[in-house]
Amino acid sequence: MSYLWQEFNIKTFAAETIVYRDGVFCPELSTLPSTQIPSHTDLPVHIIYVGEIAGENRLDIDVAGENMRVFLSAKIKNKKPAFLNIFIKNTGKNSEIRGGVFAQNDNRLNIDIDAHHGAADTTVTIRTKLIAGPHTQSKLRGTARIENACPDCTSDISFSAMAADTARIEFTPAQRISSAPKSADHSASIYRPTDAQVQFLRMAGLSGAEVESALREAFAAELDCMNI
Repeated sequence: MSYLWQEFNIKTFAAETIVYRDGVFCPELSTLPSTQIPSHTDLPVHIIYVGEIAGENRLDIDVAGENMRVFLSAKIKNKKPAFLNIFIKNTGKNSEIRGGVFAQNDNRLNIDIDAHHGAADTTVTIRTKLIAGPHTQSKLRGTARIENACPDCTSDISFSAMAADTARIEFTPAQRISSAPKSADHSASIYRPTDAQVQFLRMAGLSGAEVESALREAFAAELDCMNI
């Protein structure tokens, strides 16, 4: 699966894959025949969602089998208004879904993540990082739902943004919890490089554009679905 690194800059590991490019499922790049996650596999399932999106886009992740491990690596960008709705449903006891979403917004972008826990001891952790360009508008919404009689769940939806001074960003976290979880967290933050960081890079001989590029790369590089 070296093409995942060469073409998409996605870390690979031993897994069954479901690959989307520009919002469209690519069976020729996937090891699984459809977007449906099987109830059992010997390997974890890695969902790769990459490319440029526009308009309405929907990604459904439905885990029903027990003891499943599912990972999401999403890297998207948009030049036109775009909406990405990610619907996650975990009803497999002792199953986990861990993901990282990296987005670069050059227009208007809405990302809506809805994570539903429908069995005991399920995990859903999704980290989203956004780079918002000048005069852009971004709305990031995350909702965690833990149903009744589903104790000991782990839920974590986090957002972090690196934004131009003229960018507008709106965070909307929400939780609907009906059972005592193991943990249930939300976070949202704006990343601003410090003067010391910028000065260090400039002293290393980088131009203004190179400093900005290096800071963006460092901001994005921390996102790895395998370590969430």
